[in-house]
Amino acid sequence: MPYRRRLKARTVSRTMLRVDDLDVSVTRKAMRNMYLRIKPPAGNVEVSAPVRMSDQKIADFVRERRNWIERQRRRLEEAQQRIPVGFDGLQHSGAQSGREGDSDTGSAGNIAGQNGGIGFEWTDERKRLAKSNLDTQLPALLQHWEPIIGRKPTHITLRLMTSRWGSCTPATGRIRLNLQLGLMDPRFLEYVLVHEMTHLWASGHGAKFQRLMDTYLPNWRTLRRDLNREMVWR
Repeated sequence: MPYRRRLKARTVSRTMLRVDDLDVSVTRKAMRNMYLRIKPPAGNVEVSAPVRMSDQKIADFVRERRNWIERQRRRLEEAQQRIPVGFDGLQHSGAQSGREGDSDTGSAGNIAGQNGGIGFEWTDERKRLAKSNLDTQLPALLQHWEPIIGRKPTHITLRLMTSRWGSCTPATGRIRLNLQLGLMDPRFLEYVLVHEMTHLWASGHGAKFQRLMDTYLPNWRTLRRDLNREMVWR
């Protein structure tokens, strides 16, 4: 089956919905699935839903995930409290997950927590440091993994992303990596790179993709879980 690029869902309406004691911002789009996000700094609850999805189903969706919502809000609050005056370091906290665009590294399921980086601001110096770290690590990783996977990317682009850790266009062999990976635990960079290189064989996340990942990185599900608990800095 030829690879097809998925278009961004068109926004149809925006409304507010009261679910118990929560104010939920609802954006209805031309889409099939429902997504839940917790947005900083106040931990606002946002839902993207199909155009014809009823308020009742959206409310039930939010209620079923109430524990998850409270966990993300606590993480946001804890992250804020950990940032001292004049802080110039880095924080990793919260949860991140995204939808499948091309073939991308995000979280599984229909919960998406696009949390901004509380107390963190991208500066030119931090961008240079992240890029330098990635430029240093990637050659050795590619040298190691290309013979194992049997495919290699035609081009790797480093960029700031707000909803995914990486993406791949199998038709062209191009891979994009979130610049933030250069300021994180190196195991996450390795996981995302292997994930995206595996998409050069399997464009989706189906049985073939999972079988290959099990072969390459047997602990990839644990790495995915740990990574998706991290926060995307905006």
